[in-house]
Amino acid sequence: MRLVVAITGSSGAKLGLKFIQNLPQEIEVFVVVSKSAKKALKIEENIDIKNLFKSKENIKLYKENQIDAPIASGSFKTDKMIILPCSMNTLAKCAVGISDNLITRAFTVMLKEKRDIVLAPREMPFSAIALENMHKLSLLGAVIAPPVLAYYSKQESLEEMEKFMIGKWFDILKIEHNLYERWN
Repeated sequence: MRLVVAITGSSGAKLGLKFIQNLPQEIEVFVVVSKSAKKALKIEENIDIKNLFKSKENIKLYKENQIDAPIASGSFKTDKMIILPCSMNTLAKCAVGISDNLITRAFTVMLKEKRDIVLAPREMPFSAIALENMHKLSLLGAVIAPPVLAYYSKQESLEEMEKFMIGKWFDILKIEHNLYERWN
């Protein structure tokens, strides 16, 4: 599987990093981290992503302005994409077809090629504009899956809650895992 993972500038950008860290090694991962996400990671978690993926052979990191990256072309085969977290700015651009950076360009490519896309908007409460954008993107085929907790798997820590959400995103993308206890 070839998976595009975009991390945009919302609070909770670390969820995107944890998603990547839990991916199986056999998945080829193409990562784009927006400038705003880099800033959020620095402010919230004191994380600098420069050397974060250097030791991972299955992960390729691209800059937001690197529009000549392979994932910017429909002729480059990728299978799925997730934007995690998806800022309201990125959500709005995706909803109206603005592709002014590598993240939104990769999204428009995935959409036109009818490939699987998951958006994890991170905001609360959602404005009417955000809900309208999510509705439109859902009708276009994207799966809208914000980071929402469930309690049936009895998470007792923030880490267990995060694993549950990552597991749900893996389920949507059809990635095998054992990150949370399923309902019996």
